[in-house]
Amino acid sequence: MLAGLLHASHLMPLDALPDKTGELARAAGFTDVLIYVADLGRQELHLLPGRPNGAPPNTDRNIRIEGTVPGRAYQFGRLTSSSLKEAADIDWWLPVVDGTERLGVLRVRSVYDDARAREDADCLAALVAMLIDSKRTSSDTLARLTRTEPMNIGAEMAWNLMPPSTYADGRVVISASLEPAYRISGDVYEYALDGPLVHLTIFDAMGHDNAASLCGALALGACRNSRRQGADLVANGEAVEAALIEQYDQRRYVTGILSTLDTRDGVLIWVNRGHHPPVIIRGNRWSSHLECPPAHPMGSDLGLPSTVCREQLQPGDRIVLYTDGITEARGSDTTEFGLERFTDFLIRHHADGLPVPETLRRLVHAVLGYHDGDLQDDATVLICEWLGPALDNTQPAAALTGLPFSDPPPSTGSTTGDGSSQL
Repeated sequence: MLAGLLHASHLMPLDALPDKTGELARAAGFTDVLIYVADLGRQELHLLPGRPNGAPPNTDRNIRIEGTVPGRAYQFGRLTSSSLKEAADIDWWLPVVDGTERLGVLRVRSVYDDARAREDADCLAALVAMLIDSKRTSSDTLARLTRTEPMNIGAEMAWNLMPPSTYADGRVVISASLEPAYRISGDVYEYALDGPLVHLTIFDAMGHDNAASLCGALALGACRNSRRQGADLVANGEAVEAALIEQYDQRRYVTGILSTLDTRDGVLIWVNRGHHPPVIIRGNRWSSHLECPPAHPMGSDLGLPSTVCREQLQPGDRIVLYTDGITEARGSDTTEFGLERFTDFLIRHHADGLPVPETLRRLVHAVLGYHDGDLQDDATVLICEWLGPALDNTQPAAALTGLPFSDPPPSTGSTTGDGSSQL
């Protein structure tokens, strides 16, 4: 099964993946395989189509993430039984995860119900994830499938500039989110690994138009270019400012945080360029809003010096970078979501033991709900949890949940036609 799919993948378009996967999976006793991908807003799972009428009758093409068994597999990164035995077969839902980026879920119908079959299903889901990731930048089919509404030009640029929303290894777990996902106007985030160093950056360009999006893209490109030539944090900020002034002559500016975490000892250094300071969440109990004398926004050329500030982290600490669209989102009574509500939400869900990406997904939905689903400004969050210095935990699920994919959830049940659980 795996060797055949890997061999076929080299000359296979993404559109052929569902049918080829189903064909080859029969060798492992899987009578039916369906691939679902999550939409950009992480609210639904959409069926990746193969041949016309290739899916079984009554197959759900769109499944909610909240309140469904497939959604639980996606949220918690675990193989989940979705139905009681039907004749000789049993249905499983498995997370489709590339590294630690949650792409969707796999529905597998198996004639076997044992540890070997579950391991085979895990391996199939992992390979499918790698194949989707390798082909998605060239697939308009996938781009359309993961969208639930039209996307503006700024969002089209930003999502193709920024790294994947989730990364993890034995040292860190990183997750980011940007809303409104389809109408981005100036916010961008960045993380990058350089040996033991993890670079974390967030930018917020002034304005809410295409010029703001171009400004954010220019800032991200200038920062990357400077950093990859070996420049330090102060020089990176100056490189962004120089690029903005050359292009816009002080008519546009960008605020931001440029930071670097040394995973060997947990030392975080950062520079504040006119932005909200980072937040540290420690021990599921309290948060610290880090203070650092801010320099002027990049592009304004006000001459304020950049100060490199330093914080010693403890294993398990979470670094949170965010833009004002998160804290300044207003409810129907015009009350802001606020920094206190924001940090309380993160602490509460951290204490619940949720994976970082799932905490962030729920936070963004809470902010959207508070604003009646219509944000007036970009709301971006970048979270990095420092696990410790050791690079020896390479199990993707453990980095996200502490549990292997094949551990069954606490309870299982049958599903209705829309995938919702009947427990």
